[in-house]
Amino acid sequence: MAQKVKLSTIAETLGLSTATISLALRDSPLVAADTREKIKEQARVLGYIYNRRAASLRTSRSGIIGVVVHDIMNPFYGEILKAIETELDRSRHTFILSNHYDSVDKQRMFVETLLQLGGDGVIMSPAIGTPPEDVLLCENNGMPAIFVARSMEGLDVPIYRGDDTYGISLATNHLIGLGHRSIAMIGGTDQTSTGRDRYQGYVNALRKAGIEVDPGLRIPGPRTKQGGFEAAVNFLSLPQKPTAAVCWNDLVAIGLMNGIARAGLVPGQDISVTGYDDLEEASIATPSLTTVWNGQAEVGRLAARALLDKLAGSHEPDGIHLIKPEMRIRQSTGPIRR
Repeated sequence: MAQKVKLSTIAETLGLSTATISLALRDSPLVAADTREKIKEQARVLGYIYNRRAASLRTSRSGIIGVVVHDIMNPFYGEILKAIETELDRSRHTFILSNHYDSVDKQRMFVETLLQLGGDGVIMSPAIGTPPEDVLLCENNGMPAIFVARSMEGLDVPIYRGDDTYGISLATNHLIGLGHRSIAMIGGTDQTSTGRDRYQGYVNALRKAGIEVDPGLRIPGPRTKQGGFEAAVNFLSLPQKPTAAVCWNDLVAIGLMNGIARAGLVPGQDISVTGYDDLEEASIATPSLTTVWNGQAEVGRLAARALLDKLAGSHEPDGIHLIKPEMRIRQSTGPIRR
């Protein structure tokens, strides 16, 4: 069996100390840039593989970050994860990803495994029903937690997400400004902070405009395109005959528009529809989707940066850090037809 290449092997080949080799492979500025490149090239030639486990014994850091979210198949989380990865790459950290699908047990198993691997920290969008003790398990074992997209009561951890109450009020006010008065809200759940905040934004906008809030115009539940498509039947059969819909997210909105079109109506003309998140698909949907930019990339970047700063000993205060949403007006909304 071939012998594993060690730091000392590279050091002997180049006539340098193992300390210099180690610093260079960790991109330390203490080693000149040209020397670092020479060392890295020699390491590649010799087939050296960085031993993260051995390094963690020396530094008490593994360089591993855990990320656990609801479902990576949702492009909303994909955009957050891409930004997290970019930020972690800059500091040569690796992340391990898990979907919890709102299963507290699945999330807990991931956290426990991450602790066993010596993870440095975890970024999480907590599953519905997560007990505070599960998060404190991380903190009490030296593995700080940062939240994205969702909040939890009774925990002092940094939380990065869009201002969902304000964002949905933007969408609702846009429809009101177009003359709509019978406006449905489709999707989401009160079991998450996101669902509660978005519904509150819808309610706030209606009340401010002097429009009575009709609980019958709320269709909770859908969070996917399929869910939005299936909700179209219910939406179109509502006795209030809503002329517009504020949707939980872009996926629900696109699914709803497909269902409306399947029924022979024209989204944006017969029925106005707004989404939320401004995913890449929103601008190329037919019709292009009026939606709310929710700053997913900024959420991911700030969360990763906050965790790295916390590991370095300086960090932003705990509590909620909100990204201010922005309206994106396209073709799926228009004036009410009289």
